[in-house]
Amino acid sequence: MLSQSAAQAAPTRYEAENSPAVCSGTTDTNWTGYSGSGFCNADNAAGAYAQFTVNASAAGTATLGIRFANGTTTRAADLVVNGSTVQGVSFEGTGAWSTWVTRTLTVPVNAGGNTVRLNPTTAAGLPNIDYLDVEVGGAPSVPYSGVPDGFAQGTTGGAGGQTVTVTTQADLNRYVTASEPYVIRVAGTINISPKGTELRVASNKTIVGVGTSGHIVGGGFILRTGVSNVIIRNLTIRDTRMPDDDPGDDSYDYDAIQMDTANRIWIDHNRLTRMNDGLIDSRKDNNNLTVSWNHITDNNKTFGVGWTENTTARITIHHNWFQDNTTRNPVVDNAAYAHLYNNHLDDISASGTHVTGSTKAVIENTYYDGVRDPYYVSGNAELVQRGEIVRNSSWASGRVKSRGSAFNPSSFYSYTLHPTADVPAMLRQHAGPQSGIGG
Repeated sequence: MLSQSAAQAAPTRYEAENSPAVCSGTTDTNWTGYSGSGFCNADNAAGAYAQFTVNASAAGTATLGIRFANGTTTRAADLVVNGSTVQGVSFEGTGAWSTWVTRTLTVPVNAGGNTVRLNPTTAAGLPNIDYLDVEVGGAPSVPYSGVPDGFAQGTTGGAGGQTVTVTTQADLNRYVTASEPYVIRVAGTINISPKGTELRVASNKTIVGVGTSGHIVGGGFILRTGVSNVIIRNLTIRDTRMPDDDPGDDSYDYDAIQMDTANRIWIDHNRLTRMNDGLIDSRKDNNNLTVSWNHITDNNKTFGVGWTENTTARITIHHNWFQDNTTRNPVVDNAAYAHLYNNHLDDISASGTHVTGSTKAVIENTYYDGVRDPYYVSGNAELVQRGEIVRNSSWASGRVKSRGSAFNPSSFYSYTLHPTADVPAMLRQHAGPQSGIGG
């Protein structure tokens, strides 16, 4: 079942028509259903705004509920908090100017007074704004769980086996290669030698960083044919770049995580960066893979799926922050089903998501900012794309953005689909290693 994020209970309400709120247009009453004594009808201009002054008892996170009505045309705005743009917001049409809906966003706030301002990014201006509900203080709800989802649902890793804590390469290698199930806690930085070594992970393993301390430096992991039921979670895996490599990063095949015909794999809440080849290479008919809540950053060949003539793989890729990469974000070749949702592609210089071969893919509610060729389809592949926000991005001539009907992800599993405009802030806070995981 798909659900949208909801505002938290008992918020403080700031009416758009009352001081200290400021509307750069008029306070109107000509459409029914508004709260208070009216609503803000801002000028239809890029320089227009609706601004609120809200109070917080302490610095932290605030949940905003913006009630708006917007006819039938999508209008885009920047959300500016205390003078800094924190995210872009897309206000979709609500169907009628008397139909009011609430958009829920999460933003950082300072102790005391804070200005929250909506600045339209086009001459179409803002929708009509009724009020701002604000909940501040306390820890925000965590939007993820500790249970594998998507096509990797049911993966248990090393559950039922012994839990061990490792701080050396020798101990890490001993337990990841063992035939018995293990939950392996990585506490601290482990430098891998020789550089580029990929430790061979056996079936029924959970490898998890303790808080944000678990770093694998100079190497990575490989899952060979027949390996199944593996969880790799809450780690930073980094730094195998070679200064003498060719521009295509072909001479040193050093990946963060490589999989060849593995099954039931969950890769979650990791930071993967600066590897000489791929950050994630899902090769040769891997199946039932979920890649979720990772920070995937600063790499050339980022995330590849394929290297097979078969079309059997089932893959879910959701809530990942792809930042400052070059190409393959990801490229998906010959996957039976690929479901990508609530990802953020941020400053991608060569290509975003390329769906090819005979893949059937669905991309939902993904935010693209500064991406060359954000998403496109080639070969015999099918791609359904919906709910995107695209900013500062462009496609090369001839790129095909959608084709066919692909498949229905909800016929395989249930999932939560967050509003696209919430994704950048959500992933800045919750993607990558988390202090509360692996303790």
